[in-house]
Amino acid sequence: MKYLLVFAVVLIGIYLWRQGRREEMQAKPRPPKAIPAPQDMVRCAHCGMHLPAADAITGARGALYCSDAHKKAAQP
Repeated sequence: MKYLLVFAVVLIGIYLWRQGRREEMQAKPRPPKAIPAPQDMVRCAHCGMHLPAADAITGARGALYCSDAHKKAAQP
């Protein structure tokens, strides 16, 4: 009987603690997630793959490449 009473008190404590947490979570509005700005996409002059302009490698005459290997392969 003693253990049943202790178990009931523990369950009531957990219930009250969880109720407080739910109210706390609902009271704080979450800030909206920041959406990153879209990136400009460019096309590799050798293979035609599209990639972000920040990752492109500039070659001769302003041509853009996806890798050094494609830049070297396009050189005469």
